[in-house]
Amino acid sequence: MNKQEEIAALAILIHDLRKHKKYTLKDLADQIGRSVGFLSQVERGLSRPTVADLTAISHALDVPTTYFYSLPKPKAVAWVTRPNERRTVYYANGITDILVSPSMRASFSMLESHLEAGASSGERHLSDSSEQGGYVLEGELTLWLGDDEAVTLHAGDSFQFDSHTRCRYGNLSEHLTRVLWVYT
Repeated sequence: MNKQEEIAALAILIHDLRKHKKYTLKDLADQIGRSVGFLSQVERGLSRPTVADLTAISHALDVPTTYFYSLPKPKAVAWVTRPNERRTVYYANGITDILVSPSMRASFSMLESHLEAGASSGERHLSDSSEQGGYVLEGELTLWLGDDEAVTLHAGDSFQFDSHTRCRYGNLSEHLTRVLWVYT
């Protein structure tokens, strides 16, 4: 799939799940703290959600955030993924997540995140039910955990934190950042 097809696939997943759960646009918009217009644009593929938006949508619709990576792509070998077989989610604010795990059914999943210069997960802290860890492959990643000060990690640095830890992240540099995230 190309980028536009991936954006359209995410829009359809959000729309179909909302309808299945019998939520109106207003119900879901109110729960995630966004406008009906914004959510409608996301569901039509005209706007991209931030990481925080998609996390809030997953919580409101009672699915793990990884649900939105679950569209199968054809694979030659079930336990291997090649670059052209990977599911990609394009967020607002310059973040792209690529599912590098062959399966979402395992006890952990791996994502490669690309953060453009100045990209961030948003102003709101995220809280995921998964334990998370990561390894900075390239560039700089700044993490804010809870109410703590920012910590900037560089290529070769790694991190790990418990499930439900409030965090947000961004690339405050002028260069691309790539991070391998691991979720339990």
